[in-house]
Amino acid sequence: MTTRLAVLGDSIAWGQGAARERDRLGPRLADGLTLRGFEVELRVFAVPGARSSGLAAQVRSALAWPPDLAVVVIGANDLTHRVPVADAVRDLGDAVRRLREAGAEVVVAPAPDLSAVPHVPVFLREVVRAAGESLRRQQATAVLAAGGHVADPDQRGSRAFASDTSLFSADLFHPSSAGYAVIADALLPTVLDAAERLGASS
Repeated sequence: MTTRLAVLGDSIAWGQGAARERDRLGPRLADGLTLRGFEVELRVFAVPGARSSGLAAQVRSALAWPPDLAVVVIGANDLTHRVPVADAVRDLGDAVRRLREAGAEVVVAPAPDLSAVPHVPVFLREVVRAAGESLRRQQATAVLAAGGHVADPDQRGSRAFASDTSLFSADLFHPSSAGYAVIADALLPTVLDAAERLGASS
């Protein structure tokens, strides 16, 4: 059985900064599933620059397909544009709920720790870190309430970026190909668990 994998969200979900298309997040996740015996069809609905408010349109496009498994990466642009947390969380929860109602398993990678971005001034890093933690915590609550799964709960991926600038692309904001390898590795255990749930329920 082929698993239809949809990737939704922002520029990280889309793969901006990767040197090659196959280095982007979606193909890396699809490869990880394939190596573990899944037959995967991938479609990427993510839009660079998207905030959580943009998920509704992406979900509409995805549901016209529709996916069996959806991975959502969102939150960085909500933080950089100072979107009210309650609004961002509501929009994410609505997106997860709609995907779940359509029968898809949903894995969400919540907002990254932007204090790891090299050009964030040292004196602002604690404020940026706290803002990210607040959004992530509330995103996780909304995702679980809507029946989704939260990936990389201990922020292993973000911690790696904080200690290795080679994980950033030339703009020092988006991941490099190496950075996407780290992100995919952090998300894959939860993605695999969701894919296995599909098999168990079929």
